[in-house]
Amino acid sequence: MNNFLFENKTKVYFGKGGVKEYLGCLLEHYGDTVMLAYGGGSIKHNGVYDEIIGILNAEGKRIVEFPGIMPNPTYAKVQGGCKAGP
Repeated sequence: MNNFLFENKTKVYFGKGGVKEYLGCLLEHYGDTVMLAYGGGSIKHNGVYDEIIGILNAEGKRIVEFPGIMPNPTYAKVQGGCKAGP
């Protein structure tokens, strides 16, 4: 195996209005492509999806969607790939 460094920092923001308040300013620290990984469909039913897509589009980001993530996804699901979206 080759030597490598893996770092997986995660911040979780909770609360009403968090997407609008935080997402735009966080994007300036990263590249032009954003992977949007989500589960079943509640993100689309509760309006969060549309809010996120709107902010990402306004910032000129390329969006790669990875829908249908199940809890504790299997290796096969991860290998299934992503689709460019929306």
